[in-house]
Amino acid sequence: MRYVDELRDPKLAHALSSRIRAATTRPWTIMEVCGGQTHTLARYGLEELLPEGITIVHGPGCPVCVTPAAVIDRAVAIACTAGVVLHTYGDMLRVPASHGDLLAARSRGADVRVVLSPLEAVEAARLDPSREHVFFSVGFETTAPAAAAAVELAEALGLERFSVLAAHVRVPPVLEVLLGDPRTRIDGLLAAGHVCTVMGTGEYAPIAARHRLPIVVTGFEPIDLLEGIARTIEQLEAGRSEVEIQYARAVRPEGSAGARGAIERVFEVADRPFRGLGEVPAGGLVLRDRFARFDATRRIAVEVASAEPDTRCRAGEVLRGLLRPLDCPELGKGCTPEHPLGAPMVSSEGACAAYHRHRARKELPR
Repeated sequence: MRYVDELRDPKLAHALSSRIRAATTRPWTIMEVCGGQTHTLARYGLEELLPEGITIVHGPGCPVCVTPAAVIDRAVAIACTAGVVLHTYGDMLRVPASHGDLLAARSRGADVRVVLSPLEAVEAARLDPSREHVFFSVGFETTAPAAAAAVELAEALGLERFSVLAAHVRVPPVLEVLLGDPRTRIDGLLAAGHVCTVMGTGEYAPIAARHRLPIVVTGFEPIDLLEGIARTIEQLEAGRSEVEIQYARAVRPEGSAGARGAIERVFEVADRPFRGLGEVPAGGLVLRDRFARFDATRRIAVEVASAEPDTRCRAGEVLRGLLRPLDCPELGKGCTPEHPLGAPMVSSEGACAAYHRHRARKELPR
């Protein structure tokens, strides 16, 4: 597909709005899991096209936001270690932790570099073997294949001073935690299309069956989301709880064999703490023992002393879908992109950043 105009077509958007209104006979609460979906909803004012009683809540679909402060603290400590170059994605620079962020560390002299791909960090390590090069790798299953490729390339090149600080998290286990929380009321889920492009939908069918709710895998454009909401409500009204793929132009039930294979060769599943959510069983990916020499936590010993988070930040409630960003009293006041209280305000996929940025949103043209 070369153009996205048809996925932002206002006539089609209003037709889908009518379809949703015709199907809806009672209130429903739907959670979208991905931060990219959150930003589309806020930017285009899609909730205003929904009938009264349809509530959209935002889940833990921002991997930067769920990375615990202790992990950021470790990244800062590693970056401040003599002879170390820390490479990471731009989203990670402003994420607050116990004792400042990576941007502050860089201002104090740490060599912190923004990269678009972990392969850039591998190339830097090849060209500069005199220093330790660490790639701080954050993301859901979507970014894990690239990190796996970087580790395998470093092994093939025989690099001795390259490592990865892996903070990868998995979507299905955290959904189980949310759906098992008695405080959370979720009737249906919009699953993240990019994660399912990599992993497929096999892990979602048992979740849908166990919790008796529909899961619709959607893309990230307005029409994707409106169609996903329509399909979810139609299932709910019919009493069905199935996995559907709205994002069929990218997602196959089996996912990507190559990407999944790379993840399985390099990583293994492990328990992982999520910021604001606590320990999630099988919620993360860690490097296999075979690749221990590329594991920054094993290679570089640092002392990490994490402090308690700012009590004004209610990111945990936002990530659980218990609090909508606009209902947080600190949004745009005590918490801004320039002075964030929590990660959802500084990540490009954060729900708080979405609502702060798009309050004066550009709606779909009429």
